[in-house]
Amino acid sequence: MKYRRVGRSGLKVSELSLGSWLTFGGYVSENDCLATIFKAFDLGVNSFDTANVYERGDAERILGKALSEFPRESVVLSTKVFWPMGNGCNDCGLSRKHIIEQCNSSLKRLGVDYIDIYYCHRFDEETPILETLIAMNDLIRQGKVLYLGVSEWTAEQIQQACVLADQYLLDRMIVNQPKYNIFNRNIESEIIPMCSELGIGQIVYSPLAQGVLAGKYMDGEEIPIKRISLPKLINEKNRRIVTGLKIIAEQEDLSLIQLVLAWTLRNKRIASAIVGASHPEQIEQSVKASGIALQRETVDRINKLLVK
Repeated sequence: MKYRRVGRSGLKVSELSLGSWLTFGGYVSENDCLATIFKAFDLGVNSFDTANVYERGDAERILGKALSEFPRESVVLSTKVFWPMGNGCNDCGLSRKHIIEQCNSSLKRLGVDYIDIYYCHRFDEETPILETLIAMNDLIRQGKVLYLGVSEWTAEQIQQACVLADQYLLDRMIVNQPKYNIFNRNIESEIIPMCSELGIGQIVYSPLAQGVLAGKYMDGEEIPIKRISLPKLINEKNRRIVTGLKIIAEQEDLSLIQLVLAWTLRNKRIASAIVGASHPEQIEQSVKASGIALQRETVDRINKLLVK
């Protein structure tokens, strides 16, 4: 396993991170989740990602149960806050109240004293950014959070937050967590260059497009009910792209998963790619992509597939 720094911070994460969206506490049994986490750790994965909203805290609980078997300093543990965790008017968003309460709840479910990266899961249009930044900064001062991150914020929102952090001498965010894969390259034009200038790294999610880029679902395989966005990806253009990727992978003596993840990690501004796994064999396949350096002509061939 290879490791990369997150932006200009001193934090290092494995090139592949294990995520828990739709798996931990979901359709995968707890025993399979625990076995997958143990296998990931054995293979050198040190970065584990979850969120309070995943199965209403159950994903955090399972991840915390597994990670309790490892030295705390050996893992980089990330969770998130924003989405509703109750029916009350203050049970969502990025207000000071919700952030502080949810951080304390996440710490209890995870069974840890601190969170390595605490993400603002989305941007909150109803809360001043400064209120959010001060609340996060207080958690950092208390030692409950080490680093601040955001997920799916626009370039303008990220830049505004950094300006305010500098103005009020608050801790800046070190990482952005956007969706990024061969089908979705929106962050390449603006987000990545701007974040690079600001010293913010990228830990990307959905590099396999929920399994579509691993070759799943293209031949009529049943789509899990919670993967509601998948039908949009099952179309003739994407079938052609996946077929072309399979040919390139075979010619490069790589699996399709290795090729796709290596393409994602070709950009050194991306610190890590978050992958899901429902059993240990899947994470074994994914981590084999770490350290693969694709030739320039191979990347060009992949890019040509996308514009035909």
